[in-house]
Amino acid sequence: MTMRNLVNLTLSEAQAQNIETALVTLETALAGLISLSQTDKRRMHKMGVKNESFSRQALQVVSQNPQMVPANIPVGDALADIKLLDQLRPWLTRLTRLCDRGNDTDAALGNDIMAVALQAYGLLKLTGRGEGMETLRRELSGVFSGGRRSPKGESGEAGPERKAA
Repeated sequence: MTMRNLVNLTLSEAQAQNIETALVTLETALAGLISLSQTDKRRMHKMGVKNESFSRQALQVVSQNPQMVPANIPVGDALADIKLLDQLRPWLTRLTRLCDRGNDTDAALGNDIMAVALQAYGLLKLTGRGEGMETLRRELSGVFSGGRRSPKGESGEAGPERKAA
């Protein structure tokens, strides 16, 4: 089986520091972003494409005809919200793409690491006894067992529990 190293990325100390600085800058600049509870999210109006179009048209009409709207309806706030939404969306799209790539890289790194670790474990199983590494091999094999390990035979060697087929 050939192994592919899916990720070939190295970050210098300067790059790592630049990333940290950029993240602090973003967190500071976007300090006004909010977090909502699941309950709040469920109770909110959802603004999909149709509702957004409706909202923009309704606010445009009432902003052009202010005499129609009582003073207690915050049309100005809603118009400011639309402006902020239009400003945020391109950035959020870019950040989402970056997060998606980061998550994919995280998964690929995990794959790369596990592929090599599994090959190393396989070699340890084959050659570990002769090298005095049986205890280490048994500890590592615990990852693959679903339950507690039971001794096998007279040697005292533990093995993974197996389900009857």
